[in-house]
Amino acid sequence: MAGLVAGKVALVTGAGSGIGRATALIFAREGAKVVVSDVTVDGGEETVRLVKQAGGEAIFVKADVAQASEVEALVSKAVQTYGRLDCAHNNAGVPGPNKMIVDITEERWDQVIAVNLTGVWHCLKYEIAQMLKQGGGAIVNTSSDAGLVGVPRVGAYVASKHGVIGLMKTAALEYAKSGIRVNAVCPGPIDTPMLRGPGGERVDRLVAKMVTAQPGGRLGQPQEIAEAALWLCSDAASFVTGHAMSVDGGYMAQ
Repeated sequence: MAGLVAGKVALVTGAGSGIGRATALIFAREGAKVVVSDVTVDGGEETVRLVKQAGGEAIFVKADVAQASEVEALVSKAVQTYGRLDCAHNNAGVPGPNKMIVDITEERWDQVIAVNLTGVWHCLKYEIAQMLKQGGGAIVNTSSDAGLVGVPRVGAYVASKHGVIGLMKTAALEYAKSGIRVNAVCPGPIDTPMLRGPGGERVDRLVAKMVTAQPGGRLGQPQEIAEAALWLCSDAASFVTGHAMSVDGGYMAQ
């Protein structure tokens, strides 16, 4: 049986670990040729190795999404290699500082916005330009439950992820008649290297609190977000655009 994205070309940013790696593997499992991108070469190349080990096809392209020229080159390399770009999961992101608003430095604020929000805009800009030439495509941006509600002590992250949803809705409206669908996934707490950070007792306590706050009493897994991104990029979601999908074990239902 053909996969959900069989014969398509998919680009995944932040694919060197966590949700991005899971998305790359699942897209490949479902028949896509995958362009794996990350700022970390070792992680990105390992993702490509895992895709190929599972029988899929992928290449790695190093890119910092905060740099417009690198994103433009990334999309160009995808088209040069595979001839087109059908799907994209704009997933690259950074966690931001755990500080009250008055204590966030300008440097850290700018870094979070540059990667999490401006980086998504860069990706949309060049992905959509290519998809317009082809007559359509599907894009999923990674936002967060923190893009839907306020969360104390992570103001820069919250602002960036709210921005991703606003940008997604605008892009969906602007390009709906051009056959380009744009959606977002909003993960709750997912068991990834970014969530756990360097580790230690303090992080363990925070993770334990997150688990307690979840209706199902557990963290989500990267592949559970990847499956949602896959569906949103597939033809099964052909009438879905401008949607921010919570994938959070019911947290936002509380």
